Amino acid sequence: MTHAAQLDLLDGPALHQLVVQTRLKQARESVWIATANVKAMLVELDGQYRPVVDLFAQLQRRGVEVRLLHAELPSRPFRDAFDKHQALVHGGLGLRLCPRVHFKCVLVDQAWLYLGSANLTGAGLGAKSPDGRNFELGVVTEDAALIDQTAALFESVWSGAPCATCRLHGECPDPIGPGPSKARRGRGRGSQGVRLGRSRRLR
Repeated sequence: MTHAAQLDLLDGPALHQLVVQTRLKQARESVWIATANVKAMLVELDGQYRPVVDLFAQLQRRGVEVRLLHAELPSRPFRDAFDKHQALVHGGLGLRLCPRVHFKCVLVDQAWLYLGSANLTGAGLGAKSPDGRNFELGVVTEDAALIDQTAALFESVWSGAPCATCRLHGECPDPIGPGPSKARRGRGRGSQGVRLGRSRRLR
């Protein structure tokens, strides 16, 4: 099913400015981020360039739910910055690893969405000079249908629903949910789809 949606296309520094410096900082209820790579990218906070984890800590103190769905182990600098915030370490930042995650999104308050190519890295969404960042493209929207579909996919992976049929489950370093049973392995899974979870639309 298709429908017309209002989208704005962004590239280069505009991605960092709108997605991170404006929308992330203004979050009131929730921030859901999906990314393949996670690095200690810098953001401007209080007149200084600081790790993005410091922004997550500010959001957590304001009561914002922050979820980070990623495909690879975060970089050492990211983990070092993370370890300095005990509130994040003890659950203030939700972290789930799934090697099959390759979509990139930032969903703010279940009402504003970024979809694009940029990862949560300095050369992607971070504060970096134009000559040092990747060539990225992304769209932003407040379209309810696109937000619901993206949130449903995010929630499905976050809850571990695809783990039950995932062919990479045995190689996953940290499975979210239980893997395929032996009986299912024997029958094959070509026709078994994953039902997406219901997205949460915050008021």
